[in-house]
Amino acid sequence: MFVKNAWYNAGWDYHFTQSQQNGLKQGKGALVARKIAGERVVLYRKPNGQITALEDRCVHRQAALSLGQKEGDNIRCMYHGLRFGPDGKCNEIPGQDHIPTKACLRAFPVVERDNWVWVWMGDPAKADEALIPFAIGPSHPDWNVKTSQMQVAAGYRLEIANLADLTHLAWVHQGTLGGNDQQTRTKYTTIKPTFTTTSHSLRTEYVVRDVPISTFLAHLFPPETRFDLWFDITHTVPCTWVLHFRVFIADGKADGKPIGPLIADTWTSQAVTPNDADTVDYYYSWGAARHCEFPGLSELLRDNLDDAFTEDRQVLEAQHVRVREKPDFPTISIIHDNGPARMLRILDALLAAEASDAAALPRAVTAAVAETI
Repeated sequence: MFVKNAWYNAGWDYHFTQSQQNGLKQGKGALVARKIAGERVVLYRKPNGQITALEDRCVHRQAALSLGQKEGDNIRCMYHGLRFGPDGKCNEIPGQDHIPTKACLRAFPVVERDNWVWVWMGDPAKADEALIPFAIGPSHPDWNVKTSQMQVAAGYRLEIANLADLTHLAWVHQGTLGGNDQQTRTKYTTIKPTFTTTSHSLRTEYVVRDVPISTFLAHLFPPETRFDLWFDITHTVPCTWVLHFRVFIADGKADGKPIGPLIADTWTSQAVTPNDADTVDYYYSWGAARHCEFPGLSELLRDNLDDAFTEDRQVLEAQHVRVREKPDFPTISIIHDNGPARMLRILDALLAAEASDAAALPRAVTAAVAETI
């Protein structure tokens, strides 16, 4: 169901604090519980600021370590007091001198980048930091980026398909990201994107020409003004979606890159992290370049994403219920499924490769044993 050898987003860096008040009492953010790709994980910062990620499951009776407490670099289970180091090894069992060698938790590689916290859910030996997706975070000096998040009760494949198809802006987001006029609907439903595919990502580029500005920005411009909207999207498995979105005064051209005056230059970085088959955590941001921003624009962009993604959530959660009810329901494909189909093929290829590797391992072990007989 989930690609394991991949970096998954565990949240914004400010979710993970050093908070530790009144001795060992934990403040908000000291221990953070996540469920990522079906695995329960507890994350915390060590005194040096580095984040540790361990399986959120004590080796004694599977008590939740996220209900425990930090002690320096360590974390203590507050059910019977077992203490674990950041490497996952138990280093104290109160009332018992002997510590079994199997008293060890799974430790996950963690990297902080672009204000996001990334956790590698597969084989630690294969944790390649070059696979961490590009993003623009709120600490970037050139961009005034604002952040948010929400949880969606839907499968992550539905989220992937939704993000890979922006023609739905003409229908789902008429009052936010899209427009409620026929011209905008026609332009969005007849776009001709350019796709570039890699082993882990899909880049999609297109321009929506000569349209009114998105509904949520309409109050800022004269109603007769027309714009060219330039979309440059990189969508990466398991599910990170980064858009460089630029707005130009319409130049009257039928194709090519917009050459009219640049009105807004923005980045939105979005990450969908599956908890399990039925829910995802969604971390996202939007912000404008400081060189062309006016006061309040980035806040307006972020607030609009909250509204727009609430619209998406309503659609996707209802869709998820129906897919779960009738998984074999005969559906059709339409022209707007091109992007989703490409992205899901990339995901399925990686899933198939991992399944093949997993199947090959027992055969390799058997062959190795046979050679020693």
